Amino acid sequence: MSLPTPYPGLVISYSYLWATEHDKGAEEGVKDRPCAIVAARQVIEGREVVTVVPITHSPPRDAADAVEIPAVLKAHLGLDGARSWIMVTETNDFLWPGPDMRPIAGDRTGRFHYGTLPPRFFANLREKIIEAHLRRRMIHVLRSE
Repeated sequence: MSLPTPYPGLVISYSYLWATEHDKGAEEGVKDRPCAIVAARQVIEGREVVTVVPITHSPPRDAADAVEIPAVLKAHLGLDGARSWIMVTETNDFLWPGPDMRPIAGDRTGRFHYGTLPPRFFANLREKIIEAHLRRRMIHVLRSE
């Protein structure tokens, strides 16, 4: 299956590199996870820089650092039933399509995306990211090809 066109709100399967892993010298994430695209902007020759935020089962230390995903939205995206949060305090930026894109594990169609966040949920997520930036809590990890 071909890769989708990146756009804000699309949830993809990606080998997310946490800032703590990056600081220790890692170049690839420990595991593939769902990540939400929060920005996609054109650069050179049709390539785009994409910014993603990670989805995790680990609750945040500070509630302001994440947005919990409602169970009904998780089901709609085809994610598991455990509680999950979208972290708003760190991102990965990469050139689309990057080598860290992954097909969804167990999906026989070879899809790389789960679906799209609803507009109201995405608007709330975007506001939380802006708040994290204003609180100077944002960490960006630039990924290489």
